[in-house]
Amino acid sequence: MWRLPLPDGRRLVMKDFVYQALSSRVVFGAGTVGRVREESERLGLSRALVLCGPHHETPARDIMLRLGDRAVLLFSGAAMHTPVRVTEAALALARDLKVDGLVAIGGGSAIGLAKAIALRTDLPQLAIPTTYAGSEMTPILGETREGVKTTQRSPKVLPEAVIYDVNLTCTLPTALSAASGMNAIAHGAEALYAQDCNPVISLMAEQGIAALARALPLVVENGRDLAARSEALYGAWLCGTCLGAVGMALHHKLCHTLGGSFDLPHAEAHTIILPHALAYNASCAPEAMDRIARALGATDAAQGIYDLAKRLDAKLALRDIGMPRAGIERVANLAVTQPYWNPRPVEREAILQLLLRAWSGSRPEASGLARGSVSVEARR
Repeated sequence: MWRLPLPDGRRLVMKDFVYQALSSRVVFGAGTVGRVREESERLGLSRALVLCGPHHETPARDIMLRLGDRAVLLFSGAAMHTPVRVTEAALALARDLKVDGLVAIGGGSAIGLAKAIALRTDLPQLAIPTTYAGSEMTPILGETREGVKTTQRSPKVLPEAVIYDVNLTCTLPTALSAASGMNAIAHGAEALYAQDCNPVISLMAEQGIAALARALPLVVENGRDLAARSEALYGAWLCGTCLGAVGMALHHKLCHTLGGSFDLPHAEAHTIILPHALAYNASCAPEAMDRIARALGATDAAQGIYDLAKRLDAKLALRDIGMPRAGIERVANLAVTQPYWNPRPVEREAILQLLLRAWSGSRPEASGLARGSVSVEARR
């Protein structure tokens, strides 16, 4: 740790850090899906397997047409939380057809399936996200087997190329847009207090949160607002990059547990848990909370997130997305089993209280931290 003098006499406290850039090619814009054949040629794909979930068959068939003879089959069975049984079915097809690459279109389900296949085959991937989930920018894979979701990092699962087409997000229902955007904000928020955080990622995280906080209310008001959709997708890219570059903490552990064990909708679980996870960590990550609050234009990070979700008319309670009250203790037990690193120690009883507040949809308590009070220290 060292201190950088500022012109006004204060000193900015800086920490040593390591920044590892990831090697994905990003094509961003409106109408960029028209470049899918060009990008597939660039990756050397001649027998691509196109992957999507059941709700994305129409845009996936358009991708098949654009790829022409470079695509051999459409697999539309991608599912939430990347069940291993689905991966094995798609993998068998990939091997039988001797495919030489993967093109995934959709949200985290389709992109997660491509990553799971790539882990086992090292096939190149072209991802075309239609939501704000961010999985396309990470070397992280979460898989579910027999009700337990586990995650791992490997460069083999990072897509080689990503096409962001703002037009593809305009048909995303506004309720799902809100939840997916809050999921993206969670990636940026936890990046700000990650064990391996660094100034580059912190800049991206704060800007990503700010972009999403500005854009999401406009998207909910008018899902065809192309400018708002563009800013939201840009924010999601930034926050997804943060997710891929540094480790996550308690919030993601809880959401993976809820999703894998109770099959709760991924984005909605993130939306509900985030304000409570931030409140839990606030006292041990004050600078991160200050930056989150600033990005939101709020005085308190946890309450600002809760208020944003409420403004978006998002679900605020786990009980409203199918979480049984009887399962809360099980989640608390799992959360303290092989926990992720977290700025505040992960204690079962405190986690249980966090989950009970999230289950009922209660407003998180304010941290009592003053914005701007921790970023610099006065010269003595």
